[in-house]
Amino acid sequence: MKKILLLMAISLASCAPNKETVDLIVVNANVYTVNDAFAKADAFAVKDGKFVAVGAADEINEKYTSLKTINAGGKTITPGLIDGHCHFYGLGLNQQIVDLVGTKSYQEVLDRVQAFQAKNPADFIRGRGWDQNDWEVKEFPTKKELDALFPDTPVALERVDGHAYLVNQKALDMAGITAKTMVSGGEIVKENGQITGILVDNPMGMIDAVVPTPNKATQIQALKDAERISLSYGLTTVNDAGLDRSTIELIDSLQQAGELNIRVYAMVSNTPANLDYYLDKGIVKTEKLNVRSVKVYGDGALGSRGAAMKEAYSDKPGHFGAMVTSVEDIQTLVDRIVASDYQMNTHAIGDSANIVVLKTYAEALKGKGDRRWKVEHAQVIAPKDFDYFETGIIPSVQPTHATSDMYWAADRLGDERVKGAYAFKELLNRAGKVVLGTDFPVEQVSPFLTFYAAVARKDTDNYPEGGFQMKDALTREETLKGMTIWAAYSNFEEEEKGSIEVGKMADFVILDSDIMEVPENQIPAIRAEQVFIDGKKVN
Repeated sequence: MKKILLLMAISLASCAPNKETVDLIVVNANVYTVNDAFAKADAFAVKDGKFVAVGAADEINEKYTSLKTINAGGKTITPGLIDGHCHFYGLGLNQQIVDLVGTKSYQEVLDRVQAFQAKNPADFIRGRGWDQNDWEVKEFPTKKELDALFPDTPVALERVDGHAYLVNQKALDMAGITAKTMVSGGEIVKENGQITGILVDNPMGMIDAVVPTPNKATQIQALKDAERISLSYGLTTVNDAGLDRSTIELIDSLQQAGELNIRVYAMVSNTPANLDYYLDKGIVKTEKLNVRSVKVYGDGALGSRGAAMKEAYSDKPGHFGAMVTSVEDIQTLVDRIVASDYQMNTHAIGDSANIVVLKTYAEALKGKGDRRWKVEHAQVIAPKDFDYFETGIIPSVQPTHATSDMYWAADRLGDERVKGAYAFKELLNRAGKVVLGTDFPVEQVSPFLTFYAAVARKDTDNYPEGGFQMKDALTREETLKGMTIWAAYSNFEEEEKGSIEVGKMADFVILDSDIMEVPENQIPAIRAEQVFIDGKKVN
C-alpha cells in the first residue's frame, strides 16, 4: 500500500505545473498599482529586484513559490513614493547645524543658537529654519543681538526657504560686505544706510564663499542622515534640486558600495564648472542615480519678498522682487541646454519670473520633441500665462507651500493676484500632469503632509475650515499619481518605476492606513510601516 501511495504522489507531482521560484511574494494586500487603469491588486511577486507578477493571490501562488512571503494583513501598498523637488543633501547638512524650524520669536532663535554652540563649539556658526512670518513681530530681525552674543565668531542663519541669511558683523567682515557693496539679483537690507544683517538671494553667495566646506566624513554622514529620514516616510526616489559634481560623485560612490540605497534624480547646479562637465559628458545613468537635468534659479522666494513680480508687492509699495538669474542669462542657458540631452528645471515663484521662463522655454522647445522641461514651483501665474503649460512644459509644485503661505499670501499678492497662486488643479488641467514634492527642508519631509495639503488645502489644525482656494485642490488619485508615476515621467523613468507593474523596479511601501479611503483629517498621521527598494526591505 505504501508503494502505491508513493507512486500516486509522484504521478500527481509530475502532472502539476512547475512553480517558478522568486525572491518575494506579497499576499493579502490592498495594492494601488497606479497603472494606466489605476487598477488594484491583492498580491505580487518579485524576482531580481523587479515585479514579475501582479494580480490575485491565488494566481500568484499557483505560478510562483518563494522562501519569503509577506502576508500584508490587508494593509495598503503603494509604489515607492517620489519627492519631485527637494534638497536631499541639504536636509542632511541641516542635521549637522542649528535647527531653527518652528521658532516662534527671534529670542527663541537666539536661545537655540546659544544652546547649540555651547554643546557643539564651532568656528563658524550656521543654522537654518527661521521664518519671521511665524513670529508675533513679522519683520526681518537684525544682527544687533548676534553681534553682542558672538562678536568674534561668524554667524550665518538661513531663512527656512533658503533665500535669505541673517548674519552678524564678523561674517560680513569676513565676506567683505559693507554698506557700499552692490550685488544684483537680490538685496543687502539696510536701515538708515546701515546694514541690518539680512541678505536676500544673490548677496548670500558672498557669505557662502567664506563658510568652511564640510569635510568628507561630514558629507557622508549628511547623506546617510538624509536617507534615514527620507526612507522613514516611504520615499524611495528623491529629486535633489541642485547638486555640485563632487556631491553627485559622492552619492554615486556610496550607492555603488551599497552604503546608500535611496534612488536620486540629481539636478546639476547651474555653475560654469558643472555645466562644462556634465553637458559635454552627457546623461549619467545607473540603477540608483540619474543625472540628466540642470537646476536654474529664476527668482527668489515669496516669503522674503524676493520673488519677481509683474506689479509691486501689495504689502511693500515700489518693491518688485528680483530675478537672481538675468533674463539674458536665462536665454543663454536655454540655448546651451536645449542643444544638449539635458532637461532644464527652473525655479520660478513670481508671475514675472514665470512668464520669462515659460516664454523662453516655449520658443526654444519648438520642434525639439519630448524634452519634459520643468518649471519648479510655478507658484504665482498670471491668468493668461497658464496657456504655456499646454505646450509640454511640466509644472513641479509643492502642496505644503500653499498651506504654509496661505496665512499671508494675500497680503503679499493682493486679493486678485493670489487667485493665480498655488493653482495645482489649473496647472494639471493645462499640462496633463503635475509633479508633487516638498522642497524639504524648506517644508517637512512627510509625503503624507504633501498628500493632505493637495487634497484638503488645510493645515493640521483644520484651518481654514473650507480649505484654501479649493478650486485648485487635487483628487486623491491625482495626488498619488503626482507622487509616483507622474514624477517618474518627469524624470524620464516611467518605464522603470512609479507604478507596481511587471518589469518595473520593485520599489513599494506598506502603509498603516488606506491613504485613498481614510478620513481626510487622518491623512497627516499615516505612517510608512515598511519600505522596499528592489524588493529588499530598507526601512
